[in-house]
This record gives sequence, C-alpha cells and structure tokens, in this order.
Amino acid sequence: MRGMIMHHAQAVEMTALIESHTQNKELRALGARISSSQSDEIKFMKRWLAARGEKSSMPIQEMSGMNMPHDMSHEMSHLMPGMLTPKQMDALRQAKDAQFDQLFLVGMIQHHNGALSMVRDLFDTAGAGQDAEIFDFATDVDNGQRAEIRIMQGMLQKKPEEGKQ
Repeated sequence: MRGMIMHHAQAVEMTALIESHTQNKELRALGARISSSQSDEIKFMKRWLAARGEKSSMPIQEMSGMNMPHDMSHEMSHLMPGMLTPKQMDALRQAKDAQFDQLFLVGMIQHHNGALSMVRDLFDTAGAGQDAEIFDFATDVDNGQRAEIRIMQGMLQKKPEEGKQ
C-alpha cells in the first residue's frame, strides 16, 4: 500500500503539468480523470493503513538503503515498477504541446503498466488478495488502469491536431 501511494503520487504530479503544458482538450479531460481516480485511491490507501495502525509513508529502512537527502525520486523509480525516472520527469516538465502530449501518454502508459505489475504481484502473493476490501480495490485499480491504457494508446495513434478540437 505504501508503495502504491508513492506510485500514485507521481501520476498526480504528472497530471498537474497538463494545464500549463498543453491545450489538448482530450488530454486535459483524461488527465482530470486520472488525477481524480489516483487521488481518491491515495485517500483510500491512507485510510486503510491508518485503520491498521500503519503509517502511510515508507520507513527509511524499507527504502532499500537510500542515502537521504539524495534524489529520492531517482531511488524510488528503481523500487516502483513503471515510475518515471528523474530524466523522464524533467523532459516532461520541459515539453510543450504535441511533444508534451506524446511524452505524457508514453510515460503514463509506462506508469500504469507498473501499477498493473504491482497488482499482479499482490495477487501472486499467497493470501495477499484474500481480504475482500483489498481484492476489490486491486481489481478496480487493474480495471481502471487497463481502460486508461487503451484510451491513451488510441490517443497516441491519432494525429496531433485531432485532439485539439
């Protein structure tokens, strides 16, 4: 759960760039949907952890020997499947319009595929998906991210001017 919170936080950070980096209405609508769902899921995960007396941030010892205050996002990108590297995030921050759209879609597909991998790992762990609340949550994440990946793949296949209508 703590890992997925950090993973979702990057997706929210990515969607926050949309407003100032593109005029693509279709991408803006998708970004709003992703931001809303990821933010709601972060709230759920924090509540779930709190109800069990757990902290929502990862203890330093779980961060596989990170040297603080070294670039945490770089270290976390190695721990969380699909997370964008600092270099990818910098490129996204610096891009505008069609270039931003392309980098965002490719990056978010990578990011969502990482979340699908995390869900798969959860269900592959004996007993981990047996809690009904976790099963429902993970299944919702899986379904939602698969649907969004299909949407983003479709958007990548369009010509850049098609999304501006």
